[in-house]
Amino acid sequence: MKKWIALPCILLLAAALAAQTDSSAPEETSPIEAPAPAVTPQNQAPAPAPMAQSAVPAGTALMVRLDTTLATFSNRVGDPFQAKITQPVVVNGSTVIPVGSTIEGRVTKVSEPRRISGRPTIGILPEAVILPTGERYFLDATLTDTNIRGTDVNQEGQFKGQTRDRRDNLEAGGGTAGGMLIGGLIGGGPGILIGGAIGAGSATAHWLATHRSAVLPSGTQLTLELNRPLTMSTAPASGGSK
Repeated sequence: MKKWIALPCILLLAAALAAQTDSSAPEETSPIEAPAPAVTPQNQAPAPAPMAQSAVPAGTALMVRLDTTLATFSNRVGDPFQAKITQPVVVNGSTVIPVGSTIEGRVTKVSEPRRISGRPTIGILPEAVILPTGERYFLDATLTDTNIRGTDVNQEGQFKGQTRDRRDNLEAGGGTAGGMLIGGLIGGGPGILIGGAIGAGSATAHWLATHRSAVLPSGTQLTLELNRPLTMSTAPASGGSK
């Protein structure tokens, strides 16, 4: 009988000991997440530098070589033309328009006067400059000079062809005199007058055929002048130690 009483006491004692053992065991904790590193200026990726602006001043000369032949007998108003920059344009020590950049424009005037006193005229308007990188900028410029002797450019930027010079006058005079001589040998006084008129007419026709057109051949050197500042975007120079 005592054995049956002692057995429940032993079980209660064992249960109490087991509970005490469980309570003394360390509790399981969840892992602690490390905070994200703070973003500082030192570990930030460098932002792209903004494009710098360079202004080519008004009055700057652009030296170009014509790539398109222009002539009063073949071109019409509105015809396009192209030219290439032959000297770099430098602003504050940086080249903003390199050699090889393209100038595009159009013909604005074509004139072939019938009178000997007139001069054939070609007007051109440069409209854009295209860099070798493909960047395109509006251009406000005027033609001021060419390398063709005996011609000039007026204040409106129009190219004037050759005028009648001393050699042309001698040529016309020689034609008249020759005609008068032939007319005199053939028909006396009236023949002199008729021959002179014929001689003068043939000389004039020859002069008109050879001098009444203005031509700007491909390869002609042109000088353009900016009428207003040309603002261009330029990449900043890279810095920093190696």
